[in-house]
Amino acid sequence: MAYEVTIGIPVYNVEKYIRRSMDSALAQTFQSIEFLVCDDCGTDSSMDIIREYQHIHPRGKDIRIVRQQQNGGIGNARNRILDEATGKYLFFLDSDDAIIPNAIELLYENAKRYNAQIVYGSYERIEELGDQIKHIPFHYPSVQFLKEDEFAKYAYRRYEGIQATTWNFLIDIAVYRKNALRYMPINFWEDFTFVMVLPIFISRAVLLPDITYHYYVYFGSLSHLREREHVEKSEIKTVVDSLEVVKNRSCYYRRKEYFSKMVYKIMMTDLYVVCNILKNRRIISPDFSNKELQNIMKSPLTILEILKLREWRLRNFALWLLSKLPSRLSVILIEIVGKSKGLI
Repeated sequence: MAYEVTIGIPVYNVEKYIRRSMDSALAQTFQSIEFLVCDDCGTDSSMDIIREYQHIHPRGKDIRIVRQQQNGGIGNARNRILDEATGKYLFFLDSDDAIIPNAIELLYENAKRYNAQIVYGSYERIEELGDQIKHIPFHYPSVQFLKEDEFAKYAYRRYEGIQATTWNFLIDIAVYRKNALRYMPINFWEDFTFVMVLPIFISRAVLLPDITYHYYVYFGSLSHLREREHVEKSEIKTVVDSLEVVKNRSCYYRRKEYFSKMVYKIMMTDLYVVCNILKNRRIISPDFSNKELQNIMKSPLTILEILKLREWRLRNFALWLLSKLPSRLSVILIEIVGKSKGLI
């Protein structure tokens, strides 16, 4: 059966949340949807629940399960969904989140209306970190980017320009396949390393102010180190190594008008990673040395290349300098900046 849209759902040990996610997916007003579940070899009853939906839900015939040979992490699970999806458009839904009933219909209509390769919905962050539940909305402006590099220039204009996650956008799957785009095989920030370069390959994009996605944050989630009791250094190191790949690849686009802002955004990400390590140093083992922290800040550009940038020379120079000062001084300066921004 041919589908217009694939909703890709990586699943690993989410029995507490998977019904919420599946109920929201199966309640979509848009009809031509393949619900592609990637079983990442968990140890709880998550997949039993999925198979239950296959048998009893009216849309159960549209649920397809693909199983990994072994647990490979969410980056590999996303890549498996990319390989298996049959829809013309792809939408990732994390298995502990939820979408509104007309999310796909709204995104799809705008993709067709503007012949867009990608359509972003706005989202609501729901924090369940104790007795209180916080609802924090994030709204995009209503805007269309319909010229070459227009979207990339917008995305790189400031650090928070576009969400750093893979969920809540509908994308023409040909963008992935024609450009051989893949996710890093890691469990934490795997989507960020991808989203950082995605705007380069998008010529037509739409942002919507409508909230279509509910992003849930809870104790023990990978993205919130402060709520965990222990984090292995190797886990953080895989993120650092992946960002290093993104950093080095960015130099292929040095002739683009947005290059200086792109490099700055990547380097600011390195700064945020170091701040996150400093903030959570007590639970990370073994510890990062000051020299290791400083090395994370290594710029892909030389000082001469920075001086030749069209824009943002001073900003890029300031970040470059952090990798050249004595390591202890560099870390002290990063701590000062981190505290001033509320990151530490």
